[in-house]
Amino acid sequence: MQILLYLAIAFTVFCAVALLMAPMLLKPAPEVQRVLDVTASRITNKREIMGEQELREKLLALAHGLREKLGFGENAKLRERFIAAGMRDASTPDYFFAAQFLTPLVGAFAGSFIADNTLFWVLALAIAGYMIPDFWLTRQQGKRKERIRRSIPDAMDLLVICVDAGLGLDQALLRVGSELGLSHKDISQEFAQVNMAQRAGQPRIEAWQQLAARTKIDEFASFVSMLVQTDRFGTPLTKALSRFSEELRMKRRQHAEEQATKTKIKIIFPLVLCIFPCIFIVLLAPAILIVASGMKGMAGN
Repeated sequence: MQILLYLAIAFTVFCAVALLMAPMLLKPAPEVQRVLDVTASRITNKREIMGEQELREKLLALAHGLREKLGFGENAKLRERFIAAGMRDASTPDYFFAAQFLTPLVGAFAGSFIADNTLFWVLALAIAGYMIPDFWLTRQQGKRKERIRRSIPDAMDLLVICVDAGLGLDQALLRVGSELGLSHKDISQEFAQVNMAQRAGQPRIEAWQQLAARTKIDEFASFVSMLVQTDRFGTPLTKALSRFSEELRMKRRQHAEEQATKTKIKIIFPLVLCIFPCIFIVLLAPAILIVASGMKGMAGN
């Protein structure tokens, strides 16, 4: 019986090792993998795509009809929040309404399985489920705002280079937006929006003011003020852009130094609560044990 047990253990270990080593042993050579990638079919299944699209459209139509029947029309403030989060699709309000409608039901359903104080948990989880989409939207706004703020210095440096090369501000804005399409997608979209507004006949200052109001970033508000002063006093645009870019870089450096200074204070709490007790245990525990054993021996004598 012991032999069978040892054989079963050995077979189990062998199978586990074989499963772990199989991806590495069965992996094709780099040359073969490159040939497989090149010759792989890139044709997508149109039936699956059409089926998914039809299902999505039906769900959106159902959510839109339910939203209209319940009287939840277009909210201007909510639409501004969607735009600030980078969600410009016309179906975004329907998705958001569906999330706000379904998550409370899911929370209430999950709370019904809690045996102790079921009614409280049903109400609490339903309220939490209703608030989760709003929290998620606020978080998306903050993330996008921070990404745009980090990309502004690079965009201003490129604007300075383009204007120095002889391009006008509008042409430079279009070129910078195309150049930043991969590295900084959010600010590229905002620049494209400004360019479209100017093509539609809106004045340059108003288009930039709308950008500042839409993103709620102080750097864009300062940029609009700089453009107004440039037009009013006749200051060369290249010099104004260069100075503004240097100020942005300096503010960014100061902000980094401020955050680095705050880490000295923030690290105190992990040190006191997590690291110092471990150090005290390692250093003092042997001495305490030795003293305790010595006192026990003295008490025994």
